[in-house]
Amino acid sequence: MPVARCTRPPPPPCGCGNWLGCSVARSPTYNAPVIRTDEIVITIDPASRGQDPRAWFPEPGDTELEIGCGKGGFLLRQARAHPRRNFVGIEWANKYLKYAADRMGRWGVANVRLARADARHVVTNCLAPDCLSALHVYHPDPWPKKRHARRRLFTPEFVAAAVTVLRPGGRWAIQTDHREYFEVIRELTLARPELVAVPFDDPDYGTVAERTETNFETKYMREGRPIYRLAFRRRDVT
Repeated sequence: MPVARCTRPPPPPCGCGNWLGCSVARSPTYNAPVIRTDEIVITIDPASRGQDPRAWFPEPGDTELEIGCGKGGFLLRQARAHPRRNFVGIEWANKYLKYAADRMGRWGVANVRLARADARHVVTNCLAPDCLSALHVYHPDPWPKKRHARRRLFTPEFVAAAVTVLRPGGRWAIQTDHREYFEVIRELTLARPELVAVPFDDPDYGTVAERTETNFETKYMREGRPIYRLAFRRRDVT
């Protein structure tokens, strides 16, 4: 068990940098025990099937997955707001993964696990059915060039697998700034009878006023780009 404690809180999860004035930074949990990054970063065996991410945590609970978690801002806010839930973040860029892990550790967030992995392979081949209570995919790489389209996350196979790993009633929120990719995503998801469209806003899952406050969303909104959003609940189809 880690024993070190923060003598001064790190920048608040909201990113405002005002640790003295921010209500988040003044939270009584700011001085939670620091957690080593090797307790946060895990390895997902790409050859192992039927993995239940709930087993990656010391405490059982609903488990949510964010694909492309970047620097971890969204996960950090959600994990601190819902300490009885578990959160997994998959990120391919190693520098962002390390940044996010350090961030979680300094805040003493024990209900987050991070992994560097091919998210499409993990969802399609590694996870057990009905193991996730929510799936978050915000600003996946659009790979706009035609020759790169095969690298996109969203394919018919990926969407079918995502539906399978979501439990009945599970939520799937998607956000992109790329219009053509959005149309592809919408066509693929609406074709699944297991998915029913729901409002994107759901404060319980971190979406308020059609905002996720991820780094990409903040950057693109500042640039004036339109943002396209979808959200679904999984239902049983007999």
